[in-house]
Amino acid sequence: MSDTARAFWLAAPGRGEIRATPLATLGPSDVLVRTSFSAISRGTESLVFQGQVPPSQYQLMRCPFQDGDFPAPVKYGYASVGTVEQGTLTGKRVFALYPHQDRYVVPEDAVIEIPDAVPDRRATLAANMETALNGLWDAGPRIGDRIAVIGAGVVGCLVASLAAKLPGAHVTLIDVDEKRAEITVALGCNFALPAKAEGECDLVIHTSGNAAGLSTALSLAGFEATVLEMSWYGDKQVAVPLGEAFHSRRLVLKSSQVGAVATARRARRTYRQRLNLALELLADPVYDRLITGETALDQLPEKMAQLARDPAGALCEIVRYF
Repeated sequence: MSDTARAFWLAAPGRGEIRATPLATLGPSDVLVRTSFSAISRGTESLVFQGQVPPSQYQLMRCPFQDGDFPAPVKYGYASVGTVEQGTLTGKRVFALYPHQDRYVVPEDAVIEIPDAVPDRRATLAANMETALNGLWDAGPRIGDRIAVIGAGVVGCLVASLAAKLPGAHVTLIDVDEKRAEITVALGCNFALPAKAEGECDLVIHTSGNAAGLSTALSLAGFEATVLEMSWYGDKQVAVPLGEAFHSRRLVLKSSQVGAVATARRARRTYRQRLNLALELLADPVYDRLITGETALDQLPEKMAQLARDPAGALCEIVRYF
C-alpha cells in the first residue's frame, strides 16, 4: 500500500492545489481511514481560503489535524467521513475532524463511529450539527419561546430545526433569499424575509455572517431578550447598532463558538459526547436537503475558489473520494 495520500492544500490565499502528503506510520492505537466524503464548511473555509483569518486567531483557529500555518500554505478542514481499513475498528464507518485528504492515520480516539441510521453523505454534517447544538446550549431556549434564526445557511437551518422540536416553540428562519422558504418548511419552521419578520422575540440567533443580519437580529429582540451571535467574520470589522432601543430594552448580546463546550453543559459533557450526540441527531433524513452539491477531490481547488467568489445559493458542498 502506498505510503502517501492526496490532500487539498491552500497554497496561497485564493489558490488551492492537490498535493501528495506522507502517511504517518500506523501505531498500535492508531487507525487508517480511507475517506469516502468530506464536507466544505463554506463560511469558515471561505475565510481561510481568502486569507482572512486575523493573526490574533491563528492559534485558536487551528483544526485538530491541520498541517502548515495561516495564512498559507495550510491543509485545513474538519468534516471527514470514511471507513477504517487498519486498526481495531477495521470495517467501521467513522467521522473525524480531519482536513480534505483521501487516506489518513489518526489515533483511534480521534474518530467517532457513525450510527447505522446515518448514511455517509449526511454524516459529513456532523461538525455543523455540533456547532448548532452548542449554540442552543449557549442560548438556552425554553418551552413556548418565540425564536428567530437569522441566516438560512447550513448552521442556521440546523439551529432552527432543533429549536422547532421544542414544545410550543414558534421558530422563524429569516433569510434574504426567498428560495430558502421550501427547505425552511421541511425543517418544521416558518420563513420570513427580513423586512417582514415579526419582532418581540424571546430569543434571536444570528448565523448569517453578515453585519446587516446582526442589525436585523437586534431589531427583532423583545424586552430583556437574548441575541446569540454565532457568525464569525474573520478579519472584518463589524458595526453593531447599539444605539436606539438597545439599552432601554435591556438586551443581552452573547457570543457562541464551538471551540469550547457551552458553559451550561461543560461540567457534564465532553467534546466527544457532544460530537456523538450531533451524529445521533443526524438520523433524520430531512437533513439530506442541506447537501446541495458534490465535487471530486481533483476539482476541489476550483470549487473552493468558486464558493469563495460566489456561492450561488449553495448550502453544504461535499467532496467525493471515489
